[in-house]
Amino acid sequence: MNRTLIGYGGAAMLLLAVSITASLSMGSAGLSFADVWGILLHQLPWMPEADTIWSRGEVAIVMQVRLSRVLLAVLVGACLALAGTGFQGVLRNPLADPYTLGVASGSSVGAAFLILFGFQLAIGVWTIPIVAFLTGIATLLGVIALSRSNGVMQIQTLILSGVILQSFLGAFVSLMVSMSEGVVNQILFWIMGSLAMRGWEHVTMLLPFLLIGLVILIAYSGTMNLFVLGERQAAHLGVRVERTKLIVLVASTLLTAAAVSVSGVIGFVGLVVPHMIRLIVGPDYRYITPLSAIAGGIFLLWADTLARTALSPKELPLGVVTALVGAPFFAYLLHRRMKDQRGEE
Repeated sequence: MNRTLIGYGGAAMLLLAVSITASLSMGSAGLSFADVWGILLHQLPWMPEADTIWSRGEVAIVMQVRLSRVLLAVLVGACLALAGTGFQGVLRNPLADPYTLGVASGSSVGAAFLILFGFQLAIGVWTIPIVAFLTGIATLLGVIALSRSNGVMQIQTLILSGVILQSFLGAFVSLMVSMSEGVVNQILFWIMGSLAMRGWEHVTMLLPFLLIGLVILIAYSGTMNLFVLGERQAAHLGVRVERTKLIVLVASTLLTAAAVSVSGVIGFVGLVVPHMIRLIVGPDYRYITPLSAIAGGIFLLWADTLARTALSPKELPLGVVTALVGAPFFAYLLHRRMKDQRGEE
């Protein structure tokens, strides 16, 4: 296992490094590849000051705008992909992800509410992530409650329940948009998803959430393999089913809320990435979990690069770009799942 994981992990990290290099070198500022990397190299302690060669504006574009945004795209993508991995693992449904379960929309309701009414707790920058987490957890509980029949959660109706709550919460956010005046653009930011106007403080805020979620999901990756057999069989093999589901679902919701609090609602990352990794490396969550984090960062980094460069100097909403990729993929998965069910009958 270790050699295989190291091999796949090394290839994924190499692809991530290439993606970061390419994304940093692309933009509307007219800086060449040599300029960008010259500025980055001159930030090293033993190198001369970069502003002796380049203007302060050019240095700021690379260090304060591009570099922070590239790293933030990687972190947000990793959070959403990990969340999708956790949801799919314990719910045994490849169509489950933060968007289709409505958790992302639920988290955005909390963020939009704070923006609309201007509430700010004593915890400062952590206010939105914590409130988004609470509303995301409430949404997840609502989805599970709707999907229950005779006290048992029905996997078949889980996605339908998520779509229902997602539609309801989306309408609630739209209502807040109609009520807002000066902050309407900020709320629309959450609906469409974007990494514009984000900085280093958001990178440092998101990193702890990612690390905590990654550690938890990797720790439970072997256990999630047993869920494929069914909850009853997993319990017979010594798995504490309800405890495992609670921990993984809470960790996945925490990752979703943290990402949404920074970037707004970005759909389909948690759906597409884990499934693609599963097609490449197989069904073992000990591989899927860490590789999904890396691949999620790569996927969202290229989506964000496309969003900010395709119509430069205008910028596309990031959620629109991921939906253009994810929606057809979701339709393919749904068609394939229905076809497999008909084949079993």
